[in-house]
Amino acid sequence: MKRYLAAAALAAIINTPQAAENWLATWQASPHAVWDSNGFALPTGVPAVLERQTVRETARISVGGSRLRVVLSNRYGTQPLLVGEARLGRAGETTRQLTFGGKASVVIQPGAPAVSDALEMPVAVLEKLAVSVYLPERTPLATFHWGAQQTGAIMAGNRTADATLADAQPLHGRALLSGIWVDAPAGAATAAPAAGVVAAFGDSITDGNGSTPDQDRRWPDYLAARLSPGGVAVVNAGISGARLLGDRMGVNAAARFEQDVLLQPGVRTAIVLMGINDIGWPQSIFAPHEAPMTADRMIAAYRQLIAQAGAHQVRIIGATLPPFEGTAIDGYYTPAKDALRRQVNQWIRESNEFDAVADMDVLLRDPQQPSRMQPRYDSGDHLHPGDAGYEAMAAEAARTLSRY
Repeated sequence: MKRYLAAAALAAIINTPQAAENWLATWQASPHAVWDSNGFALPTGVPAVLERQTVRETARISVGGSRLRVVLSNRYGTQPLLVGEARLGRAGETTRQLTFGGKASVVIQPGAPAVSDALEMPVAVLEKLAVSVYLPERTPLATFHWGAQQTGAIMAGNRTADATLADAQPLHGRALLSGIWVDAPAGAATAAPAAGVVAAFGDSITDGNGSTPDQDRRWPDYLAARLSPGGVAVVNAGISGARLLGDRMGVNAAARFEQDVLLQPGVRTAIVLMGINDIGWPQSIFAPHEAPMTADRMIAAYRQLIAQAGAHQVRIIGATLPPFEGTAIDGYYTPAKDALRRQVNQWIRESNEFDAVADMDVLLRDPQQPSRMQPRYDSGDHLHPGDAGYEAMAAEAARTLSRY
């Protein structure tokens, strides 16, 4: 029920006359629930509780504009979350006060977002911004984003107004910040078929695992560098560990597709690259007791996303699943799992159910050994591309967008 209330709240904000049609999502980090580290293979990497502390998170936006809104999330919280103060500024420079209904503080209800008032602050394409949030009360961290590939900061006390932070504790995930919207130049959302916002919806490959941290080298970052100078925003709706059908590191794809993609302001196109974990997790260290996945179940999940996108008049591009033989994750790869990956990819390519196809498999695979990634694109873990691989993926996504 909380997720439906949050979706309705976002829809109401987006559709108000003040927001109009030129509010675009220019940056995003999809929120998900913190898991119990004692019962899972991966630690969360974030504090369990924050109290009388400031969290600062850095984000490189895609398109620029004249005004900004910041979105904070308590989507998976079970109690109200008090924000004492929030400020925004260019990285390393003086910050500006954010307000919520004209006030400096805001209480974010469980399951809900908090969208700031519009801040008059012109920003340029690909500019780096820093959002600082002070939490005056004991705040269990129930909603976060794992594997941010961006180092944030945690400081004692209210340090939101400080331009630089010399004594900060590093934060390797995201704690509160889930979105930045920009009041883009008129027409940016309607100029061309692929214009507006392109949302990359996926798992750790979209989230950028294997890329150089703090350098904005995920494939959606490279795509933003290509498209945003022309007025097309790119946002990253990837969650590491995400699956089409399973929950744990984020809820299943159909459960979050509306909030994380379809209700984001200005979204015209979604690129879906998800399914590797559905194939690899069962009977691995991540899900040792799960039954093997089947192509029919995955195809049914893709069809649900296609149906949701069509109802919202959002174009949906299917991306084929890259190879992953050689990964060191115990039980993740088997020849049978690779055969399933190829079967699913054949359906993505040949079914004509997606509006278009970005063939990441053909792009990344080794022609001499198609179950493995080309060494020049491999981060070294044989599952995630490195910087060169992500740059090539962005070029493939851009080519796909240009063809329709």
